[in-house]
Amino acid sequence: MSKTVEFFFDFGSPASYLAWTQLPAITQQAGAEIIWQPMLLGAVFKATGNQSPAMIPSKGRYMFQDLARFAKRYQVEMNFNPHFPINTITLMRGAAGYLGTEHFARYVECVFRAMWVDKHNLGDPQVLGEVLAKNGFDPQAFLAMVSDEAVKERLKTITEDAIKRGAFGAPTMFVGEQLFFGQDRLDFVREALANG
Repeated sequence: MSKTVEFFFDFGSPASYLAWTQLPAITQQAGAEIIWQPMLLGAVFKATGNQSPAMIPSKGRYMFQDLARFAKRYQVEMNFNPHFPINTITLMRGAAGYLGTEHFARYVECVFRAMWVDKHNLGDPQVLGEVLAKNGFDPQAFLAMVSDEAVKERLKTITEDAIKRGAFGAPTMFVGEQLFFGQDRLDFVREALANG
């Protein structure tokens, strides 16, 4: 499969959640492959001087109204998480640790649903452990994995690559060298894949 979409995401981004619900079908229709790129959004914000729209009250209110419109259009469940925003470093290290393994897709689904459907406070280690155990993961093995220096370095490297290539938020998608930001740009991703 020669056509690819690089999907740079962070679980703390509701727009990443919405893009995740749609991207597999888009790539399947195009005969393309998703290259999963878990990155740390907080580090991207720090490097680029950007910040979450939620930090600006009027923009934050609009953003969540707009995301709700997209959830309705996509016919997917999405609930505002009252614990938003949370520090996602442990969650994203988990994604980096499972990347390329048989557990990755299940982990991503587990965390996205816990965050943006079930409204769990995944910044609380106890809550995270309960969610992981309920979904068939060993919380102790998970803690050992996210403490591994190689896993930390993998997340750091992916994040630095995103920044170097122009990412300033999540989700950021690349089709070739074309950058697309936000779940509201998925139509352009589809067009870019169709045009080869």
